[in-house]
Amino acid sequence: MLHSTLLLATAVPMSQAWSPIIGIVMIVANVLGLAAAANSKVKAGPTVGPLTMGQAIGGTCFGHILGAGSILGLTAIGVI
Repeated sequence: MLHSTLLLATAVPMSQAWSPIIGIVMIVANVLGLAAAANSKVKAGPTVGPLTMGQAIGGTCFGHILGAGSILGLTAIGVI
């Protein structure tokens, strides 16, 4: 089992190394995620600025999902 896991790890191509462009893509994705969370109708819990705590955490989680997908997609097509 361990041998097959290590073999699988060597078959996966290396991902893009961090650069300022990747950081900018992730920041933009998080801003879009927070903007989507700000439009939510649910307003319960403690607030963090204009958002509730749930909206802030959910928005940044969604932003990281958007950012990871964007970085992988842009890297695959050769833009980054």
